[in-house]
Amino acid sequence: GMIIGENAKPDDLEVNPMKAKQLSNVRSSGKDEAIRLTPPRRMSLEQSIAYIDDDEMVEVTPQSIRLRKAILDPNERKKARRRKDG
Repeated sequence: GMIIGENAKPDDLEVNPMKAKQLSNVRSSGKDEAIRLTPPRRMSLEQSIAYIDDDEMVEVTPQSIRLRKAILDPNERKKARRRKDG
């Protein structure tokens, strides 16, 4: 349910943000792939509220401001979207 990036298309994209494991039988512990990620965009509370869609929420804690989906389970989100469209 956490929002971790932007999609160029209007639909949401379900992703699992984990490092992929090597698909060979031999795993080398010394060989790590360098993954270059763009740093997260820091947003104020006003920017976060302006950025979210109808199915998203802004979670505010004393340390951080997070964007997340209102319904955390992806299957429940699909059901709710169908009910809304139908």
